[in-house]
Amino acid sequence: MKQFESFLLDTANQSLWLGASSIDIAPKPYAILRYLVEHPGRLITHDELLDALWPNTFVQPQILRTYILDLRKALGDDPATPRFIQTIPKRGYRFLAPVSEPQKPEPQSTPHPTPPAPHLLPTLPPATIVGRQRELAQLHAFASQAIQGHRQLVFITGEVGIGKTTLVDAFMQLAQAFPTQPAVLRGQCIAGFAAAQPWYPVLELLRQLCASPHGELACRVLRSLAPSWLTTGSAPDAPSPERIPGDLCAALEEISVAQPLVLVLEDLHWADPATIHFLSALAHRRNPARLIILVTFRPQHGAHNSAEPSLKSTRHDLLMRRLAQDIPLQPLDKSAMQQLLALELHQAELPPGLTSFVHRRSEGNPLFAIAILEHLIAQHFLIQSPAQGTSLAPTLWTQSAPLPEMDAEVPAGLAEMIDLELERLTPDEQAILEAGSLTQVAFPAWSVAAALALPQELAEDACDALSRRLYFLERAGQDELPDGSCSPFYVFAHGLFREVLYQRQAPARRAQRHIRIAEKLTSLFHGRESSVAHDVAMHFQAAGNHARANEALQSALLISSTQTTMDTPEFPQKRTRKTSTKA
Repeated sequence: MKQFESFLLDTANQSLWLGASSIDIAPKPYAILRYLVEHPGRLITHDELLDALWPNTFVQPQILRTYILDLRKALGDDPATPRFIQTIPKRGYRFLAPVSEPQKPEPQSTPHPTPPAPHLLPTLPPATIVGRQRELAQLHAFASQAIQGHRQLVFITGEVGIGKTTLVDAFMQLAQAFPTQPAVLRGQCIAGFAAAQPWYPVLELLRQLCASPHGELACRVLRSLAPSWLTTGSAPDAPSPERIPGDLCAALEEISVAQPLVLVLEDLHWADPATIHFLSALAHRRNPARLIILVTFRPQHGAHNSAEPSLKSTRHDLLMRRLAQDIPLQPLDKSAMQQLLALELHQAELPPGLTSFVHRRSEGNPLFAIAILEHLIAQHFLIQSPAQGTSLAPTLWTQSAPLPEMDAEVPAGLAEMIDLELERLTPDEQAILEAGSLTQVAFPAWSVAAALALPQELAEDACDALSRRLYFLERAGQDELPDGSCSPFYVFAHGLFREVLYQRQAPARRAQRHIRIAEKLTSLFHGRESSVAHDVAMHFQAAGNHARANEALQSALLISSTQTTMDTPEFPQKRTRKTSTKA
């Protein structure tokens, strides 16, 4: 925990606080702020920031300016008279405010209700979950309110693999230790079922309830208050248009008087509109109810879904009216990543550098981290050997090669999962992202237009639309081109998605797109081609056109010896070890 003026930087949970209020801040701006706060008072150069946050990757310095602007907005900092971040022209930044480490309790993401002290919580086995203790405490507090008759609706949000279901599973273990054990029911929303079978997750909840030890009570109440939901007299049947959501709300409230209920609706982004409207109705009702509803979903899941606008507007309305709580899950920090790897390998002491390597490659995503770890084991970069040099001693995992030489390819299983995510997009949308992967972590819209031979305005509109829908793509700013026009640029939040997008392109098509980008660069910078010669050469080299690459490199030799040389972008070509090329 770091404090400067009235701000608290929670380094354990990667969040920023102003008093008791949480400030929304994206992962990359947060990482820049943390680095500045951890090195106050001294100049942090552009190169130092880029090396610290994007190691072994070429990134345009322009992206730093964009993220610094985001930080200034979050902090209310005036660049003309800065209190926090001072810009040193053409050199870097300096953090001005004094930084301390307060010895007071950490704030909670919402002041109502206040989570109980940790020693009052039921104890979970240490191996259940890592890095989510605060979120568990919040869920415990919300459940305590629900048991007292104050219904609760909690949205648990985050990208694929971030641990939403894992958090729910851990809470279910926690709920078993409550003095008044609730009935826990789960409904799963499934892709494609929204149109085929309305109410699917709600009916799944009711079937579980009727089959539970409390089934007799549930059926009796449903028969009395919501008979259209119990058409067979003993369990919910197929959906019927005459079902009335208000009747079901009243029945669940009545059941909760005798038996507290925990309703879990998973992957609500796949739900049908009727299910979302029912959820809204249940949250808006004022009658006392010993009821907590946990909803997991991805705010930007990419696929076209008729219920998506309804879900967004419903969530926004409920949060604004304080009828729901929000628990957004952030990537794991390095400390939590170390715990996760230690649990997976069943040993406390890890091979040197393994945590940093996996954390950097996975960007804090637990599912990605485990896939990368399994890949390292399958490729024998991590091997088991007897401890203390005896065959009878317990075995320990050790690394068989230096970490920088390890295979940097995307693990096969993870690549397949990412491919499935991408296949939910239209072919044109996939082509836009593939074209973006040809450049670097940050890619400009003009390069997409060049690669696909599209009008630039069409490419910009397509990139903007995708950045609003996809969790792994975001708009990061805009560049001024030599002709005076501007082109927005975008960032892949996960480098693994970019690598999969690059590799999935047919080599001939990929080469053609590289050449188009190189030729567009040459055209844009006509008369001063030497300033982009490195980039042009790398595109030609990636396309296999070594003759034109050499021509561009010869042009690079004309650059003034006083001009700072910079690393050339490294394209994620298939290889057995990661290397970097200096111009």
